[in-house]
Amino acid sequence: MRKGMLLVVSGPSGAGKGTLVDKLLKDDPSFGFSVSVTTRAPRDYEIPDVHYHFLSEEEYDKLLEEDAFLEHATVHGKRYGTLKSEVNERIARGQNVLLDIDVQGALDVMAKVPECVSVFILPPSLKVLRERLTGRGTETQEAIDRRMGNAVGEIKLWPRYRYAVVNDDLEAAYQQLKAVITAEKNNTLRFTPVVPEE
Repeated sequence: MRKGMLLVVSGPSGAGKGTLVDKLLKDDPSFGFSVSVTTRAPRDYEIPDVHYHFLSEEEYDKLLEEDAFLEHATVHGKRYGTLKSEVNERIARGQNVLLDIDVQGALDVMAKVPECVSVFILPPSLKVLRERLTGRGTETQEAIDRRMGNAVGEIKLWPRYRYAVVNDDLEAAYQQLKAVITAEKNNTLRFTPVVPEE
């Protein structure tokens, strides 16, 4: 008997979190993404209830009043949130749920679900982090400086997580992440072995 795992992954922009998460989702079919809610309009390619649950401001307010969120935030004037029901139903069915969320959201989830598995992805150094952000060639210097400022604050919070993985080498970091997951799948919080008589 296995109960699902709630895996919370955070890290500063440029640490390689997205790459590690994408690799994990491709390699391990036991994991699925929780479908978040948002008050923003769907983009052309987005399918309602697949990419997001698209809600009105009034519907979102009602969910807030009902304490329906594990975590929620306002980004660029639009509101986003992770529904408790979305996560709890999957975990009860034995599915593993992955939340790729920012540090503030992760701290909220950890407070509400202490048994969640939290992993912070760290860069090998701030110098390397800046090089990665600059190397993308997609952002202005001002945006990179802002991300670096945010990263310094986020990195200070890594001790609040259960695990830390330094992404100096992508494959080595991925193997460390997989080792954490393998161990946690066998944690007696969520694994009940049955020993038959014969």
